[in-house]
Amino acid sequence: MKIIGKLVADGFRDLLNLFYPNPCLLCRNTLQSQEQLVCTACRLELPETGQHRGEALVSGQLRFAGKVPVDFVYAYLYFNKKGKTQRLIHALKYRTMKEVGSVLGRWYGYQLKTDIRLNDQVDLIVGVPLHPAKLRQRGYNQSDWFAQGLSETLEIPWSDRALVRNLYTISQTGKDRIERWHNVNNVFGIGDPDLVANKRILLVDDVLTTGATLEACTATLLAANSQSVGIVTLAATR
Repeated sequence: MKIIGKLVADGFRDLLNLFYPNPCLLCRNTLQSQEQLVCTACRLELPETGQHRGEALVSGQLRFAGKVPVDFVYAYLYFNKKGKTQRLIHALKYRTMKEVGSVLGRWYGYQLKTDIRLNDQVDLIVGVPLHPAKLRQRGYNQSDWFAQGLSETLEIPWSDRALVRNLYTISQTGKDRIERWHNVNNVFGIGDPDLVANKRILLVDDVLTTGATLEACTATLLAANSQSVGIVTLAATR
């Protein structure tokens, strides 16, 4: 009966796609039944950094050198203006397509699990939080959706209660490093100290630029007796 049910479901989905085709977010070609959000051709063209494999300079770590101690800094994709990564992040943040975060999180989580066994190095995944007012405005936290995708594949719990954003800050866009740091200094706090104490934390965000926000979050976690902090972002500027 399960096999028959699956055949019926697959047939219905194929029929639905015939009349209401589901397009790839990047090229707009119709997705095949096994594809999610991005077609296979476009997925193969995504600008992966390969940082966790040592295929590229882990330049992200240099942004934290001498500021806060971090175990590692990995980004899934390079971010280029008007490129594929920017279009995916735009869909995630501004087109209410939160599933983009979870799908990309699952894809990168699989790489981190199979290539370097990151699931043996982390106890808890924590997304960079939004202020409650911003969360109400957007309806969701894009970093949490990426965190959920990572959590699902890595089989590591995640929490949206570990870190909190106490102050509403203006956008970081267009600010230099010093301005970004002043914009987020003393902004973050701990929501549940028991969640982070003596834990190896994987801190997650959407885009790594200067690192000011992640630096502030890392300092907050370490001050709350987290054992260590590593960073994974969906994307990073070159």
